[in-house]
Amino acid sequence: MDQIIIKEVYTQSDLKKFVEYPNFLYKNNPYYVPSLISEEMEIFDERKNPVFEFSVCKKYLAYKDEKIVGRIAVILNKNEQNLLGIKKIRFGWFDVIDDLNVTKALLDKAYEFARENGFTRIEGPVGFTNLDKAGLLIKGYDKLATMIGLYNYPYYSTHFESLGFTKANEWVEFYIKVVDVLPEKVIRFSELLQQKYKLKALRFNTKKELIKYADEMFKLLDETYKVLPTYVPFSEKQINYYKEKYIPFINKDYVICIADENNKLVGFAITMPSYSKALQKAKGKLFPWGWYHLLKASRHNEWANFYLIGIHPDYQRKGITAIVLKEFFELFNSKGIRYLETNPELENNKSIQLLWKDYNPINHKRRRTYFKEI
Repeated sequence: MDQIIIKEVYTQSDLKKFVEYPNFLYKNNPYYVPSLISEEMEIFDERKNPVFEFSVCKKYLAYKDEKIVGRIAVILNKNEQNLLGIKKIRFGWFDVIDDLNVTKALLDKAYEFARENGFTRIEGPVGFTNLDKAGLLIKGYDKLATMIGLYNYPYYSTHFESLGFTKANEWVEFYIKVVDVLPEKVIRFSELLQQKYKLKALRFNTKKELIKYADEMFKLLDETYKVLPTYVPFSEKQINYYKEKYIPFINKDYVICIADENNKLVGFAITMPSYSKALQKAKGKLFPWGWYHLLKASRHNEWANFYLIGIHPDYQRKGITAIVLKEFFELFNSKGIRYLETNPELENNKSIQLLWKDYNPINHKRRRTYFKEI
């Protein structure tokens, strides 16, 4: 058996190898979507990414015959431990060839890190926080990945299960054909809600107008998800970091905000034109032509991705998602969008899945995180 060597990533040169490894592993795979290399590098930059105020991360590369054959990042989120009492080690950025021994050697590093920090549970694939990509693909290997979804080969889950890992959480994803005409009941219900609660849908003429509401959106996310047992509120530094990171990619036309009579946000949702094919053409780089492919995708596209929704708790049971959906479907028809793909939704989150029930959703992807007690 060829010797497997595991090396910790210390230098910028090795970090670049770590970040670029999936592009070699999935070379010529028609469903894999590369991340932007510069963005991935920045995620691990302790000077820029505020998650390092409460996180510790070690990164490893696996070598065989002097070739890279796998990678893993092992993470301790101290907020999770100190604020929520959750004692686990996270692992993510996991990619590997079809060799169980390489997977075992990489996970041994996660076990080692967990024991050093007094933990007995590891879980992944996840990122630093719940805003990062998570979940091993277990259905939909022949479907194009999205910018926010992980892609992996089918043997990954076989490796984990062979090594004693058990299901932690599972997510489902759907795609929906955009209807040419909304059901009359949706239109009528939306109009009644706006009148009853004195609500209005906001659209933005410039990105500058949208940015004015960014802080309110993050506060609304905190209000929306604070009931979840694994949710930690955003710090001010995180909010500023995410604004700087994500707003340049957001197409203002694809953001819907719902405000009350005092112009205070009570809900919002973000979709985006699909950048999957554009990112494949860009091959992880904005220059020299990656930016052009992304710009073209933002203007001419048949697919949109549903990314994020936030609804104030006072309005969550009042049906205002009907207003959001009406606005989006009118937008999609005006933009030539024919298909909408949802983001990963926890399989037991029936309330979010009810949003799509009238539009014949098709469950085309499923993903899972695994855990192990060591």
